[in-house]
Amino acid sequence: MRLSLKLLSLALLLAGAARAQVPAPAGPQAKPVLLLGATLHVGNGTVVPDAAVAFDKGRLTYAGAQPGFTLDRTAYEVVDVRGQHIYPGLILPNSTIGLTEIDAVRATVDEREVGTLNPNVRALIAYNTDSEIIPTVRTNGVLLAQVTPRGGLLSGQSSVVQLDAWNWQDAAVKADEGLHLNWPAMVLRLNPAEDAAALAKRQDARAAQLRELESLLTEAAAYRQLPAGRRENLRLAALGGLFDGSKALYLHVDYGKEIVEAVRFARRLGVQKLTVVGARDAWMALDFLKQNNVAVVLSRVHALPRRPDDDYDLPYKLPALLQQAGIPFCLDYQGDMEVAGSRNLAFIAGTAANFGLSKEQALTAVTLSPARILGLDQNYGSLETGKSATLVISTGDLLDMRTNNVTRAYIDGRAFSLDNKQTYLNKKFSGKYGR
Repeated sequence: MRLSLKLLSLALLLAGAARAQVPAPAGPQAKPVLLLGATLHVGNGTVVPDAAVAFDKGRLTYAGAQPGFTLDRTAYEVVDVRGQHIYPGLILPNSTIGLTEIDAVRATVDEREVGTLNPNVRALIAYNTDSEIIPTVRTNGVLLAQVTPRGGLLSGQSSVVQLDAWNWQDAAVKADEGLHLNWPAMVLRLNPAEDAAALAKRQDARAAQLRELESLLTEAAAYRQLPAGRRENLRLAALGGLFDGSKALYLHVDYGKEIVEAVRFARRLGVQKLTVVGARDAWMALDFLKQNNVAVVLSRVHALPRRPDDDYDLPYKLPALLQQAGIPFCLDYQGDMEVAGSRNLAFIAGTAANFGLSKEQALTAVTLSPARILGLDQNYGSLETGKSATLVISTGDLLDMRTNNVTRAYIDGRAFSLDNKQTYLNKKFSGKYGR
């Protein structure tokens, strides 16, 4: 009898542990789906009340007002979502999701490679689809992410993944789409006690970094011109796409003068597609960014101003300043606990919507705008006929932390589980303390 009780207890314990695991990825869409009655937020600024959204085999076949949907509804799995809101799946750029699990445990951090110049490093192959953080991010509407390497001068190549997959091969949406350059900081004499020799030493070190970087890019441009059958060089081959626009160069830089310097450096060496990441001083270089057709991935909207004499709300209103200047931009999540906190991407957009952007412009900044910057807008970023059925349904405003409540979500038409370790623990302890 005691043995039976012990076995029963063990079985219940294992069952509870199993429920807390990462849910298995969903299978392909089996039947056409029709969502009826919700308010549709297309992602391009358009809002359609009392909408119909239909999709089959992972593609949207209709997205608009209900009267415009004239097909036979009996062929569809009809889902009543009256009173709710339908949004495109949010896209998270510049993230180490799937590369970092626990910051304090080195064995779970795989975001950087040894060395300073690593253009051939691919973040995609280190992406861990079994991360327990990924389901918590999906629960708040983030369905795609740009997995980005860190560290060194030239960190490596990023890739875009969808967040419901068995392995990195299945997850890949756009592999090796860009390279990430951490621009060397300008040398400033911030310490009056620093002597001229020490300052000159730091300046020489920075100049050496820039010469090494210029030499590598110049060599890569020449390597592209060599005839077929040339000896393969992985580092130089990885850089080739920068010169024909097939890959983007992401310049991680914040200060105004450094933004100008970095963009001019890359343009002089023939880089075609540029995006500035971070860009907290972008307000100082709005005309320059516009003239040079440079997009911005804006970081740290939830941050204090950089200088004592900056406007108190400068980080919050910077998205609106970029919007007014006509500069393509999107929002990322950077801050403490970067990966776990990235579930709050929607609320970053919500802050921008309260400091100059409209609600739909803020939504675009985390849906269609990142899709355009990452080269995904033919399939993702907005809910239009022919595009991927990657969307979320919320009972309230997705960008408002008080009402955000995702009830359903689909990636390429696949309805996946919204369960995660946090929802499991919430149910577990609500049962104990909520009695």
